[in-house]
Amino acid sequence: MPNICTSHAWRLVLTLSLTASALAEPPVAKRVDHREERHGATVIDPYHWLREKSSPEVIHYLEAENSYTAESTKQLKPFEDKIYKEILSRIKQTDLSVPYRRGPYFYYTRTEEGKQYAIQCRRKGSMDGPEEILLDGNKLAEGHKFFSVGVTSLSEDHQMMAYTTDTTGFRQYTLHVKNLATGETLPDTAERVTGAQWASDNRTLFFTTEDKVTKRSDNLWRLSLGKPVEGPLYFEKDELFRIHIAKTRDQKFLILDIGSTDTTEARYLPANQPDQPFQVFLPRENKHRYDIDHRNGLFYIRTNKDAKNFRMMTAPADNPAPANWKEFLPHQPAVLLQGIDLFKDFGVVLEKTEAVNRMRLIDFKSGKWKSIAFPEPVYSANPSANPEFDTATFRYSYQSMVTPSSVFDYDVATGTSKLLKQDEVLGGYDARQYVTERLWATARDGVRVPMSVVYKRGMKRDGKAPLFLYGYGSYGIGMSAAFSIPRLSLLDRGMIWVTAHIRGGNEMGELWHEDGMLMKKKNTFQDFIDCAEFLIKEKWTSKERMVIEGGSAGGLLIGAVLNMRPDLFRAAHLAVPFVDVMNTMMDASLPLTVGEYLEWGNPNKKAAYDYMKTYSPYDNLEKRAYPAILVTTSLNDSQVMYWEPAKYVARLRPLKTDPNPLLLKTNMGAGHGGASGRYDRFKEIAFQYAWLMSRVGIAE
Repeated sequence: MPNICTSHAWRLVLTLSLTASALAEPPVAKRVDHREERHGATVIDPYHWLREKSSPEVIHYLEAENSYTAESTKQLKPFEDKIYKEILSRIKQTDLSVPYRRGPYFYYTRTEEGKQYAIQCRRKGSMDGPEEILLDGNKLAEGHKFFSVGVTSLSEDHQMMAYTTDTTGFRQYTLHVKNLATGETLPDTAERVTGAQWASDNRTLFFTTEDKVTKRSDNLWRLSLGKPVEGPLYFEKDELFRIHIAKTRDQKFLILDIGSTDTTEARYLPANQPDQPFQVFLPRENKHRYDIDHRNGLFYIRTNKDAKNFRMMTAPADNPAPANWKEFLPHQPAVLLQGIDLFKDFGVVLEKTEAVNRMRLIDFKSGKWKSIAFPEPVYSANPSANPEFDTATFRYSYQSMVTPSSVFDYDVATGTSKLLKQDEVLGGYDARQYVTERLWATARDGVRVPMSVVYKRGMKRDGKAPLFLYGYGSYGIGMSAAFSIPRLSLLDRGMIWVTAHIRGGNEMGELWHEDGMLMKKKNTFQDFIDCAEFLIKEKWTSKERMVIEGGSAGGLLIGAVLNMRPDLFRAAHLAVPFVDVMNTMMDASLPLTVGEYLEWGNPNKKAAYDYMKTYSPYDNLEKRAYPAILVTTSLNDSQVMYWEPAKYVARLRPLKTDPNPLLLKTNMGAGHGGASGRYDRFKEIAFQYAWLMSRVGIAE
């Protein structure tokens, strides 16, 4: 759809602002001073009481905020409904994933129109065989407001499936074991399960559990079906570390990964010896990160020892001591080695450089290398389902901001890729009508920051276009240039989408992460601001036409930049935002605390405390004008507790000196990712997009 005219747009924005203030008075949270002594000073938090989840007064406040948001935005309901219908009209609601072979079966998931959850299935021999339904999320979700499947693990004989479920959104998963031959769900179970893998005997299941308070994955157990659980076989006592159980593709070894932000350790066990103890591969050494895989009697070790962006070594499985390590892939300063997928006759090396992934294959028989070619300069490519060790093809997924998600099989012998399926976008989607490109902004310290951009063809760069700027920048997690069906509702109305690949992620390698964490964290926020100013200077948009969004740690980003440059943006959406940094990081009982001292800093140390306090969004709110702000959260969020965004809004409301709306919307029955059902999730997106577009004059 074309943009509405500029004059009408701004009259609409003014009307919306006045209507919101006239229709309802915002809730006013009471102040109850909570005092704590920190580094010799008294810190007063007037909204600490909002942490009391069981308090009827807290629930009443959240519901009052929801009512205020609903009343303030009711004039947007037709627009919201229109966007929701657009999303549904473009999605093939009854659909089938690309089946993948595992042993004698073909596994796949399918969706049915009108049903919220996917159905996991398989067929024996070929896709012409009778369908077996393994897990029907719709039936399992009956009677629950929220439902999510966590991990699934299939026994080597394909007869047993272990899976975990969460029915609250708190990411607290219960283990179930299903006999696929009989359809019976066994009585064997456990609580707070974070991972599970089968041994080769098809009867022994290893699983990990989390601490009931901090949710740190710290215990390993062994379950022999029909017998009491044994363990813990391993307990990780260091609160900086978490554990994870995995299995090599050749099914020879179970791997127990133990890791913190900057240090890792691996232990291994032959999968056919489930009664034996796990062996230490290499004892942990401060700031040494490594991980292992296995093929043909060799361990492959990805290590950062003397290699900032990692290198690959090999070692014999019968004696993997460092003295026997041999270099397989050397370190490349400009290329991040992300890992290797190992198969019987070939391996696929996964790398990242200049904010895009690439894949190189080695034929172990000939020693020759090949690279998978991708058609666009800005894209997202990743391994897909590849459970079979003995195979002649490698399956991967490919997409870009204009190319829908596609699944390919790469023939190792011929070096050619075959398209198996591209997600269908209904309604006549034409990728040629959209443009994607890579931009580079120069940050204030001279560092070049990449951005991925997509817009409708014909857009004029005259500074008048509305623009949606998105960012994250934490944990070494890079943002991909992926396709989005809901985003089309923005693009078709003339809005430009930009993802800023700011420091704190890994888009430009490990140093990119290190330069956006700990005592360099403010680089993340400054990069985002510098990207915004670049986009304005180069006439992609203007201050009055730019909206911004970030979620979780990306919500911290948005909260920080709003405090630093509130004049630079028209509106902002903070999703499940980590905004109460100091109070959270001073509370060792919370999930986002001790284990992340190595990411954010330990505020029990004065220097870290002082630095973190300079950017914590909650602690830096001031009496001044802010842009329009929408904050969304969920009552059962276990990653960023609901009270962080609730406190943020409560504190900001009496401080802000502008007439712009400040809204809090809480999903009272979900967790960190919002609604679990796909239709409910689309409704949430439709509301958020309608609100953001309305702030820049788009409302039809």
